[in-house]
Amino acid sequence: MRSQDLDVLTQAQQWLNAGERPWLCTVVQTIGSSPRPAGSLLAVCNGQLIGSLSGGCVEEDLLEKLASGVFNGEVPELCQYGLNSEDNERLGLPCGGSMKVLVEQLTPSNAEWVEQVTTNIKGRQRIVREVCLTTRATTLHPATAFEPLSLSNNRMRQCFGPRTRLLLVGAGQLAQTLSSLALAMDYEVVVTDPREQLLNDWPGPPVEKILGLPDEVILQQQVDADTAIITLTHDPRIDDMALLEALESEAWYVGALGSVRTSDARRARLRTLGLTDAAVSRLHAPVGLAIGSKTPWEIAVAIMGGLTEVRHQTRKVSASKGTS
Repeated sequence: MRSQDLDVLTQAQQWLNAGERPWLCTVVQTIGSSPRPAGSLLAVCNGQLIGSLSGGCVEEDLLEKLASGVFNGEVPELCQYGLNSEDNERLGLPCGGSMKVLVEQLTPSNAEWVEQVTTNIKGRQRIVREVCLTTRATTLHPATAFEPLSLSNNRMRQCFGPRTRLLLVGAGQLAQTLSSLALAMDYEVVVTDPREQLLNDWPGPPVEKILGLPDEVILQQQVDADTAIITLTHDPRIDDMALLEALESEAWYVGALGSVRTSDARRARLRTLGLTDAAVSRLHAPVGLAIGSKTPWEIAVAIMGGLTEVRHQTRKVSASKGTS
């Protein structure tokens, strides 16, 4: 599974290897509504670009500035967009939204850190890049947990590698709503479904969609301790097969949609299909917090609340073990 960070940095590395000096643009701060979150990347070289900062007009403005020599490339420079209503209208930014973009020109001396970061992303290993805005010097540091981008004291720290990933089985209405909320909470979202038409007609937010039998998809993906898996189809032929793989994977959270009665019946089926009591006990079903949710948005809030509760409990346990 490829992330946009990997796509952008891989292309930048190819340009560097070819002797080019590409520009790397990073959203370092957003205020109010913003088309792309902090940390979003765009790479530009000879008019070609990969990645996204706003989905259109900000990229066009940056290309014009780069072509006209506004940035000299000697040190990273900050560029702010959305300072007023006219700027918002011209650039297509949401009303009241603004963003700061760090613009830096990469040179052959940057090839080493770019290669190291891409290697870590491919291996789902976190790494932090710290760059000094006054000297352009870059240092890399290992990271045990994903951290948001920060900008202070003329230094930018950006973490690359796996965020908490949410793999949703089933591309129905609830998956669409849940995806929107999970993305807002900084999850990396993947949706899988064996029903091609549902994926083709997906009206939800832009997420990675994988066509295939969910159990096979789970086997093919790098499911690790940063992955949560939730089944949403209500179809045992789909959900149960996915859960057979998910409950024996390293996923930190496995949940299934359904009532208490449905969940009890599912647990019984999973045992007859060969799962141990220990594996079945990992299943969060009914999934989410018991808040009496009925609508898709309410159910999505309950599910994300349940994920948040378990994640913080897990961190507390890990922290207590580390200090014991």
